[in-house]
Amino acid sequence: MKKFKLKKKDMVLVIAGKDKGKKGEVLHLFPKTDRVLVSKINLVWKHKKPTQNEPGGREQMEAPIHVSNVMLIDPKNEQPTRVKRDALATGERVRVSKKSGEVIL
Repeated sequence: MKKFKLKKKDMVLVIAGKDKGKKGEVLHLFPKTDRVLVSKINLVWKHKKPTQNEPGGREQMEAPIHVSNVMLIDPKNEQPTRVKRDALATGERVRVSKKSGEVIL
């Protein structure tokens, strides 16, 4: 299983694709396919058949986007940054922003 440098509820910036330049929150991670689901990014239409309980129609929903097309936003200065994994003096592994050097929780 691959290890992402992103977590749920991280704010990310889309750096490639039709939604380039937009920001959103990570909703779900798909490590097997290297994809992430970001709120209000990569919206597609889902066509639903009518059932006994609900009418049919079109519903707009988010589709997963490749992890290489998003970049973590540094919580300190609101700028996109790369991430490195580092160990604290206590031995705990944390994510560190390459731009500001701050620990990302």
